[in-house]
Amino acid sequence: MRMFLYVLRECGVKGVPSFDGFRKMQGQLRERCGVPTIPCKSSHGNVFWMVDPRALLAQDWVNPEIRPHIHVYPKIPDGPISEVWHTEKWHTGLDRSMLTPMYNAGDRHYYVNELSRMHNGDMVIPSRWVIFHGELHADVHRVTFDTSTQGLASVDTSSTELVPARAFAANYFDLEADGMLPQWAEYLQCHETCISGAPPAMPNPLREIAEGDPLYSSFVNHFVDDVSGNRSKSWNKHINTYITHANLPCRLLQQEARIHFVSTSPNATAAEQFTDFKRVVTSTHQTPVRVIDPATSRPARFRIFIHAEPSDNPMQSELSGHIGGNGNFFCRKCEVGGTTAYKASDEGFHSLFMPGELRSKITVLSALQEQVELACLGVENKVRRRQTETGIKDPYTERAICELIQRARKAREEGPHRTREEIQQELLAWVEANSDAVYNPFLTMPGLDPTRDTPVEILHTVLLGVVKYAWHWTHTSWTAAQKAEYALRLQSTSTDGLSIHAICANYIIQYANSLIGRQLKTVVQTTSFHVHDKLPPLQFKLWLAIGDMTALIWFPEIHDKETYKRDLTTAIANVLDVFAEIDPSKIVEKVKLHVLSHGIEDVSRFGPLIGMCTEGFESFNGIFRNASIHSNHLAPSRDIAQQLADHEAHKHRLMGGFWHSVNGDWVQAGTQIRDFLRHHPTLQRLFGWAAMPPPAPGSFKLAAIPREHASRPAVSLGSTQARNALNASVYDLDSKWTVCRSAVSCAQDVCVKGSWVCAASPIDPTQHVIGRVEELLADTRSNSAIAVLDLFEVAASRHPIFDMPCLVRRMNEPSFAIIELSALKFSFNIQHDCSAAGCAATGERNALQERVESSVRERFIEHKLNVERYIVNMHSLHNPHLIRSVLPRDITAPIPRFADRRQAHAQFAKALRESQNRKQATAAARRAAKKNAAPAGLP
Repeated sequence: MRMFLYVLRECGVKGVPSFDGFRKMQGQLRERCGVPTIPCKSSHGNVFWMVDPRALLAQDWVNPEIRPHIHVYPKIPDGPISEVWHTEKWHTGLDRSMLTPMYNAGDRHYYVNELSRMHNGDMVIPSRWVIFHGELHADVHRVTFDTSTQGLASVDTSSTELVPARAFAANYFDLEADGMLPQWAEYLQCHETCISGAPPAMPNPLREIAEGDPLYSSFVNHFVDDVSGNRSKSWNKHINTYITHANLPCRLLQQEARIHFVSTSPNATAAEQFTDFKRVVTSTHQTPVRVIDPATSRPARFRIFIHAEPSDNPMQSELSGHIGGNGNFFCRKCEVGGTTAYKASDEGFHSLFMPGELRSKITVLSALQEQVELACLGVENKVRRRQTETGIKDPYTERAICELIQRARKAREEGPHRTREEIQQELLAWVEANSDAVYNPFLTMPGLDPTRDTPVEILHTVLLGVVKYAWHWTHTSWTAAQKAEYALRLQSTSTDGLSIHAICANYIIQYANSLIGRQLKTVVQTTSFHVHDKLPPLQFKLWLAIGDMTALIWFPEIHDKETYKRDLTTAIANVLDVFAEIDPSKIVEKVKLHVLSHGIEDVSRFGPLIGMCTEGFESFNGIFRNASIHSNHLAPSRDIAQQLADHEAHKHRLMGGFWHSVNGDWVQAGTQIRDFLRHHPTLQRLFGWAAMPPPAPGSFKLAAIPREHASRPAVSLGSTQARNALNASVYDLDSKWTVCRSAVSCAQDVCVKGSWVCAASPIDPTQHVIGRVEELLADTRSNSAIAVLDLFEVAASRHPIFDMPCLVRRMNEPSFAIIELSALKFSFNIQHDCSAAGCAATGERNALQERVESSVRERFIEHKLNVERYIVNMHSLHNPHLIRSVLPRDITAPIPRFADRRQAHAQFAKALRESQNRKQATAAARRAAKKNAAPAGLP
C-alpha cells in the first residue's frame, strides 16, 4: 500500500493521503458502513473471530441487484425442479414456523395461524404461504360455524386447500376492529397450535418481534473445511466456515461474490466455531435483523435458519456425530454395516448396496447421552463398545466423555465410600448445567438434522471418489505405449458441447495420480470412447456405467421427478454392481460407493445434486489464502476475519447496496461509483460478480472482416449450402448475406460452424431436427440470421460397443435445412465412430510449443470420414437433461445390469469371503514362517 500511494504521488495525483491518513480513513469507513467482526471464546477455551452472519445476509437484502432474486416462499413446481424452494426440505422437511410466516399486502399483513376473511366472506386460517402457478397462495384451514350451537366456530383441520393471496380481504386486526371475531366452541378452546379443531393462539406471536415490519426467513448453506493457510506445500491447518444465502438461485450461488467467509481458526474445531455461529443465528429468532427493502423502500426484518451442510464426507461425518468411514457402521446417514463377518455374508453384503435404516439427530443425541451416562460411571470400555456398536462417536462430545471418565475415576479414588451411582448423578448434574460444552451444537440446531441435511457432495463423492477409483484401476494397468496411445486418442476428442477446459492429454497421463476435479470431469466425459479395446470388458463396462450415472447427477433441472429418480437409481445400482463384480472388497471398504445410494433421497430433499456442489467453496479457499499470507500469523483468525469483512463491505458499497448511516438513514454510494463497477467487467471479475446479462437467445456475432477486404464481404444465399436445403424455396437465393462467427441458442449455448445442435423443425415447429451447423449467415438487409444445418437422424438402436444413440445420414444421402436462429434449441456433444471407421494415429505434424509451431514431430488421429456415423455423447455434463428430452427413452434410459441383484450380490459375497480367507491364510502362514525363523530364546 505504501508503494501504491508513492506511485500516485509521483504521477502527480492531487490529494493523495499519507499512509497513516489512509489507514485512519479505512477505520472510519469500517465504523460507518463496515461489516462487524465478533470476538469469540469457545467452551473449550479457544479464541477466534467471526464475521457477523447477520450483517452478511443483510447485505443481500439491502442490495438492489440481489434483492429481486431472493425467494422467501416455497414453490409448488408446475415445471422443472431446479431450486431448493421446489423441494421437500422447504415443503415438508421444516417446521412451518421456520418458513416466512406472513404475506405483505402493502397496507396490512396476513400471518399464518391467524383468522382471516376472504372477499367472499369465508373465514380461513392460513397454515403456510406458497407460490403456485407463479402467484402467491395460502394453504388454509376452513373455519366452520355450527348453527345448532349458536354459531360457535371451529377449525376444519381434516384438510387444507390453496387460496390465492388476492382473495384475502381482512386480517385478524381488521376482524377485531369490526367486531367480527367468532366465538369459539368452549370444548375446543385451546392456546396450542391448530389441532383437533382448535384455533391457534391469536394474534401470531411473531407479530410482536416483527414490530409492524414484514417478517421473512433466510436460510443459509453452512460449509466447513480444513484448509492450509499457506500457498506452499507446508501444511498450516485452519478450520474455515463459509456460508451462502440459500434463498438465492443456484446460478447466483456459484458466483464467488455470493460466498461469504464467516470464521477461521487454527485451534477451534468446526463444532466450537459453530457454537457461536448458532448463538448469533438463533438470536434472530427473537430479535430479527431489520433492513431496508429496496423492493418496497420500507423496513423489513428477517430471521436466519440453517438449510444444509454441503461439506466433504469426513467433515460431514464429524458434524453428524459419526464415527467415520473406517468404522463398522461407516455411513453417517443410515445404520448400514456391522462386523467384518456380517458385511461379508450374503445378507450383510447385499445391504451395502442400498440405504439402511435412516439415522436422525434424535437417535444420535440419544446415543451420545447414553455414552455420557456410561462415561460418568468411569468405565471407558463400555463407552468404546457402544461407539463401535452404533457407529456414533462425536468428536465434540468425545472431549467431554474423556474428561468425565477421568473425573469419575478421581472421585472414586478420593471417596471410596461413595457408590458409582452417586458419582454418576453428580456428574450428570454438571452435564445438564453445561450441555452446550458437552453435546454437538449441530445436533441441537433448530431446523437442521446433520444426518439428513448433509447431502451427497458430488465433487468428493463422484469425481474425487468413484471416478478416481476407476481412473486408478485404468491407468495403472497400462504400459507406457498404451498410455501414449490413450493420450493421442484423448487429444483428438471433439470438445464442442462439453463445456470443459482445453484438453491437455499429456498432462493428464503424466500426472495421472494427482488429477483434480476439473481434469476428472474431462476424463469421465471422454474416456469411454478411447478405452474400449484397452481394458478388460468389466472395466470398460464400469466406465460406461459411471458415465451414465455422472451425467444424470449433473442434471441442472428435473422435469419428470419420478422418471429421473428411477433412472438415477438404476444408474447408481449399475455402478455399484460393476464395482462389486470387479472387486467385491471395494463395496465394503469404500464408503463413498454406499453414500451414492443416498443420492435419491437427497434429490427429493434438495433438488438437483449439482445445486449442492462445493466447487465454489473450494475455489473460495484461494481468497482465504490471500488473506492468510498477509496476516502476521500472531492473530490469524482476527486478521483474516477483519480483512475479509472489509472486502465484503467494499464489494457491497460498489454494488450499490444500502447501509445504515450515523444519522439513522439508509444510504448508498453515488450513481457514478455504482455505474463504474457496472460498466467495467474486469472489476466485476475481481469481485467474483457476474453482472453482465447472459447472451440473448437468437443473437449472433458477425465474423471478423478479412484483412484483404476493406468492407465486410457478402455472399449470395444460393452460393452456400442453403441452396440444397429442403426449405430453400422459402428464401430468396439471390439475396446477400454475411458470414457469422457464432449464434446463441435458446439454452444460451454459443454455437459455431461445426456445432451439433437440436432445433425446431422448419416444417413442423412441434417436431425437432438434429444436425451439424454448416453455415451461419446474417441478412444484410435486416437484423436477422439463419443457420444451415446438415441433417442427421437418430438410429433405431444403440451403438453395440458404447451403448449410446447414434446419428446417421438419412437414406445415406446428405440433406440440409435452413433454420431461424430463434429455433436453435441447444447444442450437444458427439464423437465420431472411430471404431467403425478404423480411425488411427496415422497423421503427423509439427507440435505447437509456446503457441508457435516447433520442429518436433507428433502423431495425431486422422478421422476417416468414409463412415459418417456419429455417437451422441450421453456422458457429457453439458445439457444432459435436454438431449435426453428429445431422444427416445428406449435408447437413453439406463438398463439394469442384473435382473436379480440379490442373487448376483450373493455370488460377489461368496467371492469376497473366499478372498478374505485366502488373505487370512497367507497372513497366518507369513506369521508362522516369521515365528519359525526367529532365533531360539527370542519371543
